Amino acid sequence: MTSTTEKAAAALELLPEEMREPAVAYLLEQAEKYRVLKELVAEGMSDVSEGRVAEWSFAEFLREARAPETSRDSG
Repeated sequence: MTSTTEKAAAALELLPEEMREPAVAYLLEQAEKYRVLKELVAEGMSDVSEGRVAEWSFAEFLREARAPETSRDSG
């Protein structure tokens, strides 16, 4: 076992029996959230490297949003 794993096991041993299962469930939930977040960040970085992401200009967005309906349809 790694040092971190040993520390986690020791911490669980210190908890009362009724608190161990919820503590493990919480750690698993957090690990799953981290895994999903890590995948999403990797996907975003892939989008950037493949050129599927463009710089967004809020000023340009406002200009287009305020433009008459006909000028937006022609673009």
